This record gives sequence, C-alpha cells and structure tokens, in this order.
Amino acid sequence: MTTAYLESQTLSVAPMMDWTDTHCRSFHRILAPHALLYTEMVHAQAVIHGDRDRLLGFDQGEHPLALQLGGSDRLQLAEASRIGEQWGYDEINLNVGCPSDRVQAGRFGACLMKEPALVADCIGAMIAAVKIPVTVKCRLGVDELETYEHFTDFIDTVAKTGCNTFVVHARKAWLSGLSPKENREIPPLRYDWVYELKKQRPHLKVLLNGGLSTVEASLESLPRVDGVMIGRMAYHEPYRLHLLDHAIYTSHLPVETREALLMKYRPYVEAQCSHGIAVKHMTRHILGLFHSQPGGRMFRQVLSEKAHRAQGWEVIEEALQATKI
Repeated sequence: MTTAYLESQTLSVAPMMDWTDTHCRSFHRILAPHALLYTEMVHAQAVIHGDRDRLLGFDQGEHPLALQLGGSDRLQLAEASRIGEQWGYDEINLNVGCPSDRVQAGRFGACLMKEPALVADCIGAMIAAVKIPVTVKCRLGVDELETYEHFTDFIDTVAKTGCNTFVVHARKAWLSGLSPKENREIPPLRYDWVYELKKQRPHLKVLLNGGLSTVEASLESLPRVDGVMIGRMAYHEPYRLHLLDHAIYTSHLPVETREALLMKYRPYVEAQCSHGIAVKHMTRHILGLFHSQPGGRMFRQVLSEKAHRAQGWEVIEEALQATKI
C-alpha cells in the first residue's frame, strides 16, 4: 500500500456509470493530482468473462485508481478481485449502494444492505484473494431498514472480515418508487450518522459521500471524517475538483487556471486520437470546465455542435478561443 494511495483517500471521485471512463479519469487526474479515482461499476461476471481490455483498461497516469465491482457471488467477486489486482488496480471496492432496478434484479448494489452476512462473506473472500485493499461503498440503509442501529450493525458485520474502509453515501435508498436520480436527491442527507460512526469507531476509515456540491462543504466535513468523495460536482463543474484538491494538498502553491489545466490534457487527447479514438469521447467530459465563466456557454456550444465531426485537438482549441471572444 503506497503513501500516494493512503494520502489519496482524503479526496476521491465517485464511480459514476457512463461518466467515469478512462478518458474522464485522465482529465480528472490532471485536475486533481492527489485524489483517488474510481472506475465505473463493473459486474464481477463481466470481469471474468467479458472484454477485459474494454472493461479494465486504463492509462498508467490514472493511479491511484480503484476498481469498483458489483455482484453478490463470493467466488465470482474473489476471482474478479484477483483479475483487478493483476491489471494493476490499487484498490477493489464493492458496490453496496446503487439503487437501480437492473442492479436489484441481479441481487447487487443497495439491496445488499439487507444482507450484511452475505456482504461480509463476499468481502471476506475478496480480501483473501488479493493483497491490495478491499473497501465498501454503501448507504445509510434501505427501505424500512432506516435506523442508525441497522446501519452500524451492517458496518460492524462487514468490518469483522478485516475490511476497515467504508465510503458512505449519507442517504438511505428506496428500492421501489424512486429512480436512481431521485435516490440521489430525495432521501434526506444524514451527515450526523456518518460523523457519529467515525466518532464511535475511530479504528475504521470513514469517507463521506453525497450532496457535497461545494469546495467549502467538503472542507467543512473533513475534520470529522477521514475523507470526502465527490461525484456530480467533479463532473459538471470540474474546476471545483481542482480547487478542492489544491485546498487539501497544495494550498501553498498557486491555483492553476482552467486554460492551463486544459492544455495539460492535450497530449492525452492527441495520443488517443492517434490510436483512432474519436475526440468526442474526450470532449464530453470537459464540457463543464468553464461553467459560469465568461465564454463558458460558447465553449460548451462549440464542443457540443462540432466534436462529433472533428478529427482531433483543433475543436478543443476552437472552443477555448471562443471563451475569449
């Protein structure tokens, strides 16, 4: 376990389906040189039987990097964890928080909050299979299981396996009646539960996730937990990710400008384009870089209208110049 990995846990970027692919993570690494990055959730069965280059491939510059797995079969999860370690990931994380219907139908994600013994069995098998850290991302509860005691019973059951790191989305999940989007917004945030968990169980690493939409809110939470995980803020307003990384790790240095950070992405974009990857797969992740800034609307418009026909970096350069008009 490297020092860089341990330090990175203070700030991490959430696994987000259809968003945090390798191109997104490479951009986020430029914005946040010290943060821990996560893959999109990948089902253990897909890791074992699927196209591993597509599902697991990443750029070496993305480290430290965690692979998030979904599943509830201990043998599959153990094998997928071994494969993830062989591919060079720094951490394996089990998703026990996603509330989508598709995930429930496969008996993984947030519905596993109802089965702490099963989660512990899976985590135990994963820990036994690898030498890298195995962690859990969970909710406060699910459906009618919504007391603090249920929440801590879940944590304690899983922690007995030797798992000592829990990323807690500080909301419960409703498995019926709410969409995944609504489950990120409607159930009330209970940061006090997460703070109390850390206070009562200081030997555990507790990372807070959910509703952290500003740099200030994230920094305010840090003294009471071991780390913060941000999601939509990092994606829709990526410059805030840079500001947060800077505030935590390098506040003694000048903050970099949006343009300077974007130019650091150029070598990656050009390398990908040279390998036949369409530039639109990269531009979709940078649309919010100039959010609420003069020229920000034009930056987004140029990329949205022209990237699908563009051949390379020139469309990003055009968008950048549009911010200066």
